[in-house]
Amino acid sequence: MFHEQQTIHIFFSHYLAIKGDKCHLRSLVQLNQSMATENRGRPSTCGFSMLPEECISYVLSFTSPCDICRLSLVSKSFFAAAQSDLLWESFLPPDIAEILSRATHPVDCSSRKELYFRLCQPLLVDEGKLSFQLDRPTGKQTYMQSPETMYIDWINHPQYWKWISLPDSRFSKQAELVSVCWLAIISNIDSRLLSQKTMYTAYMIYKLNPDSYGLDSNSQKASIKLGAHSQEQRVSLIPDDEEDDEEEVEKQIQLREDGWLEMVLGEIYNDQGDAGEIEIKFLDIEELHWKKGLVFAGFEMRPTKRKMDAELLR
Repeated sequence: MFHEQQTIHIFFSHYLAIKGDKCHLRSLVQLNQSMATENRGRPSTCGFSMLPEECISYVLSFTSPCDICRLSLVSKSFFAAAQSDLLWESFLPPDIAEILSRATHPVDCSSRKELYFRLCQPLLVDEGKLSFQLDRPTGKQTYMQSPETMYIDWINHPQYWKWISLPDSRFSKQAELVSVCWLAIISNIDSRLLSQKTMYTAYMIYKLNPDSYGLDSNSQKASIKLGAHSQEQRVSLIPDDEEDDEEEVEKQIQLREDGWLEMVLGEIYNDQGDAGEIEIKFLDIEELHWKKGLVFAGFEMRPTKRKMDAELLR
Protein backbone atom coordinates (compact mmCIF):
# COMPACT_ATOMS: atom_id res chain seq x y z
CA MET A 1 0.00 0.00 0.00
CA PHE A 2 2.85 2.38 0.81
CA HIS A 3 4.29 1.94 -2.68
CA GLU A 4 0.85 2.63 -4.19
CA GLN A 5 0.63 5.83 -2.18
CA GLN A 6 4.08 6.89 -3.34
CA THR A 7 3.04 6.26 -6.95
CA ILE A 8 -0.11 8.34 -6.58
CA HIS A 9 1.80 11.18 -4.93
CA ILE A 10 4.46 11.25 -7.64
CA PHE A 11 1.77 10.90 -10.34
CA PHE A 12 -0.12 14.00 -9.14
CA SER A 13 2.96 16.05 -8.26
CA HIS A 14 4.37 15.47 -11.74
CA TYR A 15 1.09 16.66 -13.25
CA LEU A 16 1.13 19.87 -11.19
CA ALA A 17 4.78 20.52 -12.02
CA ILE A 18 4.06 20.30 -15.75
CA LYS A 19 0.75 22.14 -15.76
CA GLY A 20 1.61 24.76 -13.14
CA ASP A 21 -2.00 24.45 -12.03
CA LYS A 22 -2.45 25.91 -8.54
CA CYS A 23 -6.18 25.28 -8.35
CA HIS A 24 -5.58 21.63 -7.40
CA LEU A 25 -3.01 22.25 -4.65
CA ARG A 26 -5.70 21.73 -2.04
CA SER A 27 -6.30 18.25 -3.44
CA LEU A 28 -2.58 17.52 -3.10
CA VAL A 29 -2.65 18.60 0.55
CA GLN A 30 -5.66 16.35 1.14
CA LEU A 31 -3.83 13.52 -0.57
CA ASN A 32 -0.83 13.96 1.74
CA GLN A 33 -3.08 14.00 4.79
CA SER A 34 -4.86 10.86 3.64
CA MET A 35 -1.53 9.10 3.09
CA ALA A 36 -0.40 10.10 6.58
CA THR A 37 -3.61 8.69 8.05
CA GLU A 38 -3.04 5.44 6.22
CA ASN A 39 0.49 5.19 7.56
CA ARG A 40 -0.77 5.53 11.14
CA GLY A 41 -2.74 2.35 10.62
CA ARG A 42 -6.22 3.85 10.38
CA PRO A 43 -8.46 3.13 7.37
CA SER A 44 -8.39 5.47 4.41
CA THR A 45 -10.01 5.84 1.02
CA CYS A 46 -6.75 6.93 -0.54
CA GLY A 47 -6.41 5.84 -4.16
CA PHE A 48 -6.40 7.09 -7.68
CA SER A 49 -9.95 8.29 -7.10
CA MET A 50 -8.35 11.14 -5.10
CA LEU A 51 -6.83 12.55 -8.28
CA PRO A 52 -8.72 14.98 -10.55
CA GLU A 53 -9.87 13.31 -13.78
CA GLU A 54 -8.06 16.00 -15.77
CA CYS A 55 -4.83 15.04 -14.05
CA ILE A 56 -5.21 11.36 -14.91
CA SER A 57 -6.17 12.11 -18.52
CA TYR A 58 -3.20 14.42 -18.95
CA VAL A 59 -0.66 11.91 -17.68
CA LEU A 60 -2.30 9.08 -19.69
CA SER A 61 -1.70 11.15 -22.83
CA PHE A 62 2.03 10.38 -22.40
CA THR A 63 1.37 6.64 -22.65
CA SER A 64 -0.19 4.83 -25.63
CA PRO A 65 -3.68 3.74 -26.70
CA CYS A 66 -2.70 0.18 -25.79
CA ASP A 67 -1.70 1.23 -22.24
CA ILE A 68 -4.89 3.24 -21.82
CA CYS A 69 -7.11 0.29 -22.75
CA ARG A 70 -5.29 -1.90 -20.25
CA LEU A 71 -5.38 0.68 -17.44
CA SER A 72 -9.08 1.38 -17.95
CA LEU A 73 -9.74 -2.21 -16.86
CA VAL A 74 -7.82 -1.74 -13.62
CA SER A 75 -9.44 1.32 -12.08
CA LYS A 76 -12.76 3.16 -12.34
CA SER A 77 -10.80 6.40 -12.22
CA PHE A 78 -8.72 5.33 -15.21
CA PHE A 79 -11.83 4.17 -17.02
CA ALA A 80 -13.50 7.55 -16.55
CA ALA A 81 -10.38 9.45 -17.61
CA ALA A 82 -10.02 7.20 -20.68
CA GLN A 83 -13.24 8.62 -22.13
CA SER A 84 -11.81 12.14 -22.40
CA ASP A 85 -11.92 13.79 -25.84
CA LEU A 86 -8.74 15.71 -25.00
CA LEU A 87 -6.95 12.45 -24.24
CA TRP A 88 -7.88 10.77 -27.52
CA GLU A 89 -7.24 13.97 -29.46
CA SER A 90 -3.59 13.61 -28.46
CA PHE A 91 -3.42 10.28 -30.33
CA LEU A 92 -4.98 11.58 -33.54
CA PRO A 93 -2.75 13.05 -36.27
CA PRO A 94 -2.31 16.85 -36.04
CA ASP A 95 -3.78 17.17 -39.55
CA ILE A 96 -6.77 14.91 -38.88
CA ALA A 97 -9.25 17.52 -40.16
CA GLU A 98 -7.40 17.67 -43.50
CA ILE A 99 -7.28 13.87 -43.73
CA LEU A 100 -11.02 13.59 -43.07
CA SER A 101 -11.71 16.25 -45.71
CA ARG A 102 -10.07 13.95 -48.29
CA ALA A 103 -12.18 10.90 -47.33
CA THR A 104 -14.21 9.26 -50.07
CA HIS A 105 -17.17 9.00 -47.70
CA PRO A 106 -17.94 11.25 -44.69
CA VAL A 107 -16.83 10.04 -41.26
CA ASP A 108 -19.34 10.78 -38.50
CA CYS A 109 -18.29 10.02 -34.90
CA SER A 110 -19.71 11.28 -31.61
CA SER A 111 -16.39 11.36 -29.71
CA ARG A 112 -12.65 11.49 -30.37
CA LYS A 113 -12.32 8.01 -28.88
CA GLU A 114 -14.91 6.69 -31.33
CA LEU A 115 -13.09 8.47 -34.15
CA TYR A 116 -9.76 6.96 -33.11
CA PHE A 117 -11.07 3.41 -33.27
CA ARG A 118 -12.94 4.12 -36.51
CA LEU A 119 -9.64 5.18 -38.05
CA CYS A 120 -8.06 1.92 -36.94
CA GLN A 121 -10.02 0.54 -39.91
CA PRO A 122 -9.03 1.52 -43.48
CA LEU A 123 -10.32 4.87 -44.69
CA LEU A 124 -10.22 5.57 -48.43
CA VAL A 125 -9.01 9.06 -49.32
CA ASP A 126 -7.92 10.92 -52.47
CA GLU A 127 -10.72 9.61 -54.69
CA GLY A 128 -10.26 6.09 -53.38
CA LYS A 129 -6.67 5.72 -54.55
CA LEU A 130 -5.04 5.93 -51.12
CA SER A 131 -5.97 4.17 -47.89
CA PHE A 132 -5.32 5.76 -44.48
CA GLN A 133 -5.33 3.87 -41.19
CA LEU A 134 -4.07 4.21 -37.62
CA ASP A 135 -2.00 1.46 -36.07
CA ARG A 136 -4.31 0.42 -33.22
CA PRO A 137 -1.79 -0.12 -30.38
CA THR A 138 0.30 3.00 -31.08
CA GLY A 139 -1.73 5.48 -33.13
CA LYS A 140 1.00 5.62 -35.80
CA GLN A 141 -0.16 6.36 -39.34
CA THR A 142 -0.38 3.68 -42.03
CA TYR A 143 -0.93 4.21 -45.75
CA MET A 144 -1.63 1.84 -48.61
CA GLN A 145 -1.31 2.98 -52.23
CA SER A 146 -3.45 1.79 -55.12
CA PRO A 147 -1.66 0.49 -58.25
CA GLU A 148 -3.35 3.37 -60.10
CA THR A 149 -0.99 5.81 -58.37
CA MET A 150 2.20 3.99 -59.45
CA TYR A 151 4.52 3.61 -62.39
CA ILE A 152 4.17 0.08 -63.80
CA ASP A 153 6.00 -0.79 -66.99
CA TRP A 154 3.62 -1.62 -69.85
CA ILE A 155 0.51 -1.01 -67.71
CA ASN A 156 -1.29 0.76 -70.57
CA HIS A 157 -0.82 -2.15 -72.97
CA PRO A 158 -3.62 -4.73 -72.58
CA GLN A 159 -1.49 -7.51 -74.04
CA TYR A 160 0.78 -7.15 -70.98
CA TRP A 161 -1.44 -5.94 -68.13
CA LYS A 162 -5.15 -5.52 -67.50
CA TRP A 163 -7.20 -3.78 -64.83
CA ILE A 164 -9.57 -5.98 -62.84
CA SER A 165 -11.84 -5.46 -59.84
CA LEU A 166 -11.98 -8.00 -57.01
CA PRO A 167 -14.56 -7.67 -54.21
CA ASP A 168 -12.07 -8.55 -51.45
CA SER A 169 -9.64 -5.77 -52.35
CA ARG A 170 -9.35 -2.42 -50.59
CA PHE A 171 -9.29 -0.50 -53.87
CA SER A 172 -11.66 -0.57 -56.83
CA LYS A 173 -8.94 -1.63 -59.29
CA GLN A 174 -6.10 -4.14 -59.23
CA ALA A 175 -3.44 -4.75 -61.87
CA GLU A 176 -3.32 -8.28 -63.27
CA LEU A 177 -0.21 -9.37 -65.11
CA VAL A 178 -1.12 -10.93 -68.46
CA SER A 179 2.40 -11.58 -69.74
CA VAL A 180 5.67 -9.63 -69.56
CA CYS A 181 9.35 -10.40 -69.42
CA TRP A 182 10.29 -7.02 -67.85
CA LEU A 183 8.47 -6.52 -64.53
CA ALA A 184 8.95 -3.17 -62.80
CA ILE A 185 6.71 -1.42 -60.24
CA ILE A 186 7.76 1.93 -58.73
CA SER A 187 5.91 4.04 -56.18
CA ASN A 188 6.49 7.28 -54.28
CA ILE A 189 4.84 8.49 -51.08
CA ASP A 190 5.39 11.79 -49.29
CA SER A 191 7.20 11.21 -46.00
CA ARG A 192 5.10 13.99 -44.43
CA LEU A 193 2.09 11.67 -44.54
CA LEU A 194 3.75 9.25 -42.13
CA SER A 195 4.39 9.50 -38.40
CA GLN A 196 7.65 11.13 -37.36
CA LYS A 197 10.43 9.38 -35.46
CA THR A 198 9.11 6.04 -36.66
CA MET A 199 10.59 3.01 -38.39
CA TYR A 200 8.39 1.83 -41.26
CA THR A 201 8.18 -1.44 -43.16
CA ALA A 202 7.04 -1.48 -46.79
CA TYR A 203 4.90 -4.39 -48.00
CA MET A 204 3.79 -5.55 -51.42
CA ILE A 205 0.16 -6.79 -51.39
CA TYR A 206 -0.70 -9.34 -54.07
CA LYS A 207 -2.17 -12.68 -55.12
CA LEU A 208 -1.01 -15.37 -57.50
CA ASN A 209 -3.44 -16.88 -60.00
CA PRO A 210 -3.57 -20.70 -60.23
CA ASP A 211 -2.11 -20.54 -63.77
CA SER A 212 0.73 -18.17 -62.84
CA TYR A 213 4.25 -18.93 -64.01
CA GLY A 214 7.69 -17.34 -64.23
CA LEU A 215 7.36 -15.59 -60.85
CA ASP A 216 9.71 -17.84 -58.86
CA SER A 217 12.92 -16.14 -59.97
CA ASN A 218 15.61 -15.58 -57.34
CA SER A 219 16.71 -12.41 -59.14
CA GLN A 220 13.75 -10.30 -57.98
CA LYS A 221 14.75 -7.18 -56.07
CA ALA A 222 12.99 -4.82 -53.69
CA SER A 223 14.27 -1.46 -52.53
CA ILE A 224 13.16 1.49 -50.42
CA LYS A 225 14.81 4.90 -50.34
CA LEU A 226 14.35 8.12 -48.38
CA GLY A 227 16.87 10.90 -48.87
CA ALA A 228 20.38 9.52 -48.46
CA HIS A 229 19.14 6.33 -46.81
CA SER A 230 18.21 3.25 -48.81
CA GLN A 231 17.82 -0.51 -48.48
CA GLU A 232 17.84 -3.19 -51.18
CA GLN A 233 17.29 -6.92 -50.90
CA ARG A 234 16.55 -10.03 -52.91
CA VAL A 235 12.95 -11.20 -52.65
CA SER A 236 10.67 -13.81 -54.19
CA LEU A 237 6.94 -13.63 -54.86
CA ILE A 238 6.56 -17.37 -54.31
CA PRO A 239 6.08 -18.32 -50.62
CA ASP A 240 8.68 -20.72 -49.27
CA ASP A 241 6.74 -23.65 -47.81
CA GLU A 242 9.88 -24.92 -46.10
CA GLU A 243 10.33 -21.69 -44.14
CA ASP A 244 9.37 -22.83 -40.63
CA ASP A 245 11.85 -21.15 -38.30
CA GLU A 246 9.75 -20.43 -35.20
CA GLU A 247 12.28 -17.93 -33.91
CA GLU A 248 12.08 -15.83 -37.06
CA VAL A 249 10.69 -12.38 -36.21
CA GLU A 250 8.73 -12.04 -39.42
CA LYS A 251 8.56 -14.24 -42.47
CA GLN A 252 9.23 -12.64 -45.82
CA ILE A 253 5.73 -13.52 -47.07
CA GLN A 254 2.62 -13.89 -44.95
CA LEU A 255 -1.05 -14.53 -45.61
CA ARG A 256 -3.19 -11.60 -44.46
CA GLU A 257 -6.57 -11.82 -42.78
CA ASP A 258 -8.16 -10.38 -45.94
CA GLY A 259 -6.88 -13.32 -48.00
CA TRP A 260 -4.09 -11.45 -49.79
CA LEU A 261 -0.37 -12.15 -49.53
CA GLU A 262 2.02 -9.51 -48.23
CA MET A 263 5.77 -9.52 -48.87
CA VAL A 264 8.30 -7.44 -46.97
CA LEU A 265 10.12 -5.04 -49.31
CA GLY A 266 12.31 -3.21 -46.79
CA GLU A 267 12.45 -0.80 -43.87
CA ILE A 268 13.12 2.92 -43.59
CA TYR A 269 13.23 5.40 -40.70
CA ASN A 270 11.04 8.47 -41.05
CA ASP A 271 12.69 11.11 -38.85
CA GLN A 272 11.07 14.55 -39.11
CA GLY A 273 9.02 13.77 -42.21
CA ASP A 274 10.87 16.47 -44.14
CA ALA A 275 13.17 14.32 -46.26
CA GLY A 276 10.92 14.31 -49.32
CA GLU A 277 9.36 11.30 -50.98
CA ILE A 278 9.90 7.67 -50.10
CA GLU A 279 10.61 5.60 -53.22
CA ILE A 280 9.59 1.94 -53.24
CA LYS A 281 10.54 -0.46 -56.02
CA PHE A 282 9.87 -4.05 -56.99
CA LEU A 283 11.90 -5.27 -59.97
CA ASP A 284 12.22 -8.54 -61.86
CA ILE A 285 14.30 -7.45 -64.84
CA GLU A 286 17.44 -9.59 -64.73
CA GLU A 287 16.05 -12.88 -66.00
CA LEU A 288 14.01 -11.89 -69.04
CA HIS A 289 11.72 -14.90 -69.19
CA TRP A 290 7.96 -14.51 -69.55
CA LYS A 291 5.90 -14.03 -66.42
CA LYS A 292 2.15 -14.33 -65.84
CA GLY A 293 -0.51 -14.44 -63.13
CA LEU A 294 0.45 -11.75 -60.61
CA VAL A 295 -2.51 -9.77 -59.23
CA PHE A 296 -1.12 -6.60 -57.67
CA ALA A 297 -3.21 -4.71 -55.05
CA GLY A 298 -0.71 -2.09 -53.86
CA PHE A 299 2.14 -1.13 -51.56
CA GLU A 300 1.55 -0.56 -47.85
CA MET A 301 3.67 1.38 -45.35
CA ARG A 302 3.16 0.27 -41.74
CA PRO A 303 5.07 1.01 -38.52
CA THR A 304 7.62 -1.74 -37.95
CA LYS A 305 6.44 -4.05 -35.18
CA ARG A 306 8.26 -6.12 -32.65
CA LYS A 307 7.15 -9.74 -32.44
CA MET A 308 5.35 -9.15 -29.14
CA ASP A 309 3.16 -6.44 -30.70
CA ALA A 310 1.19 -8.93 -32.76
CA GLU A 311 -1.16 -9.80 -29.88
CA LEU A 312 -1.76 -6.27 -28.61
CA LEU A 313 -5.33 -5.00 -28.47
CA ARG A 314 -6.94 -7.91 -30.28
